[in-house]
Amino acid sequence: MRRRVTWPAAPSGPQCGRTRIRQVRARPVFANFPRLAVTERRPFPPEVEHWLAVAAADPEAFWGQAAEGVPWFRRWDRVLEPDPPSFRWFVGGRTNLAYNALDHHVVAGEGERLALIALNERGERRDLTYRGLLGEVERVAAALRGLGIERGDRVTLYLPTCAEAIVTMLAIVRIGAIHSIVFAGFGHTALGDRIRASGSRLVLTADVTYRKGRATELKPIVDAALAADPGAVEHVVVLEREPGRAPLQRPRDLTWPQLLERDQGHDGGHVELEANEPAFILATSGTTATPKLAVHTHGGYQVHIVAMARWVFGLRPGEMWWSTSDIGWIVGHSYIVYAPLIVGATTVAYEGALDQPGPERFWGLIEELGVTGMFTSPTAIRGFMRYGEEVARRHDLSRLERIFSAGEVLNAPAWEWLQQRVFDDRIPVIDHMWQTETGGPIFGNPYGIAQLPVKPGSSGIPLAGIDAAVVTPDGTPLGPNEKGIMVIRRPFPGLTPTIWNDPERYAADYWARIPGVYYSGDAAHFDDDGYVWFAGRADEIIKIAGHRIGTIEVETAFLRHPAVAEAGVTGRPDELRGEVIAAFIVLRAGRAPSEDLRSELLATVRDELGPVAVIGQVTFVDVLPKTRSGKIMRRVLKAVVAGLDPGDISTIEDEGSVQEAREAVTELRAGIADPGAGTPA
Repeated sequence: MRRRVTWPAAPSGPQCGRTRIRQVRARPVFANFPRLAVTERRPFPPEVEHWLAVAAADPEAFWGQAAEGVPWFRRWDRVLEPDPPSFRWFVGGRTNLAYNALDHHVVAGEGERLALIALNERGERRDLTYRGLLGEVERVAAALRGLGIERGDRVTLYLPTCAEAIVTMLAIVRIGAIHSIVFAGFGHTALGDRIRASGSRLVLTADVTYRKGRATELKPIVDAALAADPGAVEHVVVLEREPGRAPLQRPRDLTWPQLLERDQGHDGGHVELEANEPAFILATSGTTATPKLAVHTHGGYQVHIVAMARWVFGLRPGEMWWSTSDIGWIVGHSYIVYAPLIVGATTVAYEGALDQPGPERFWGLIEELGVTGMFTSPTAIRGFMRYGEEVARRHDLSRLERIFSAGEVLNAPAWEWLQQRVFDDRIPVIDHMWQTETGGPIFGNPYGIAQLPVKPGSSGIPLAGIDAAVVTPDGTPLGPNEKGIMVIRRPFPGLTPTIWNDPERYAADYWARIPGVYYSGDAAHFDDDGYVWFAGRADEIIKIAGHRIGTIEVETAFLRHPAVAEAGVTGRPDELRGEVIAAFIVLRAGRAPSEDLRSELLATVRDELGPVAVIGQVTFVDVLPKTRSGKIMRRVLKAVVAGLDPGDISTIEDEGSVQEAREAVTELRAGIADPGAGTPA
């Protein structure tokens, strides 16, 4: 049964803050932007209006109240200490992410509650209670100390989403070290760059990872990454899933059992950490330059992700929560591992493709596990659209209460398919938005407070404590329905306070582009009700004869056609208009390309967006180039259209997608696939 939560939803117990916070009057910290007149909008539920009003009236006091919702060894002295462009939250407070995720529950008598279910596409499964998970974490923590890993040391994980990876994450932060996770799918160049940028002394990997019915080798990639320049790496620990498969380089390499043997004579206990000590660093998107490692701390990050888990997701103790992401991404850090465990839920971690060995697997697991809350990606939803709703309807999904989506905009047609055709409007499907740099949600629908009406295609409203605005490139605030760049006018606890070892880059990339505000890099507008609509990255806007149109708007229009499963668009140079739209279309199962279908698609987009959306080409492909986190690589599409080298594609899910797109465009240009190429919509 769904339970609404109020804020702050503070846990009970002796480790929690017991005194009321000192009320600190808000003051301008960064840019003092003029506020726009509040437009008339429909009122939100009173609980939401109160939540938003309290945050707006006194942001520091608001976040101080939110901090009461997590345990502290020592209460903070100051809520916020600004040092533009950086800042410190909950200064002087002492806490530990891993302690709050595990020990806190065991001490409270909840040790036998199920903490983690780790599964993979091969059908293998491990269940760990909070007490059992704590025991494994303590042993690995002791073993890390036995290897000489100390507070502040960096450790790189190049592991799949498995139980051992999550144990290691928790063990690292438990002893005050800092983990740097690299998605187990990056190539050796990207991996090596991240290892050296972090200054890691230790790398943990596996011999193989399982995905799409294959065992993909990881250890040779680590060896290649370290061959030319090992940086500070002293040891590589290998989790052998198929013993004897991966060659070991002695004495550098250790197996997992050999790591555990290093626990002898060492303590696996936690350390109390000042709130602003780093818990982990994680590379942001983009691989063309030196890796940009966002820093997240034990205090501010924890407060933000736990508060948003309650306010946005309605996450509660004891429920079955499944985030389908990977630990290599920020979603995996925040909502596979840390927030669900701190809240006291049972978290599901899954390795492999969700439709392996077939689409029944995904829906069958929801039924089998009794999942109540889910977080997945628009790419996954659109992928299951291709199989049709009949597959889902063969399963008992009655215990599932709500689904959240993020990563890219959940286009209205995909939302409608899941919300209406799969679930008959029984449960809400809710889009929201955030970034690696923000740690947790910043735009969304406060389901845990009181759910707002869902507007398909919108990412909701700025959440309480997030002071957002849409501005011009020179920083002039824009009104409702005016497109511009989304910025944040004040820091908040989840926001990265710096880039690892590169504060100048942090200042330049985030706070200097539009001086005094955090530059999100996203193009968007607010509607009359205060909902935000993202149009794509600011550098992906297509400019057609002076009109600016977002890639997401065009892709959503294509998805309105019932034959379309996925769409990716980019701009193509045009002598007359400056740019026109080049579209790459993936069709649903059972639909085939044809000239008639191409004409229907052009008509659909024109009907949705009007004559401003000039389509220069429509190319049918079997798969779009996407990052392994599911985001369409539009820069690759742009390079293919222009006949250029797409550059670094180490983040791509399927390298064949680039070649397929090239071949399709070559055929199009030759007049084979599209004799009418270049004809505007």
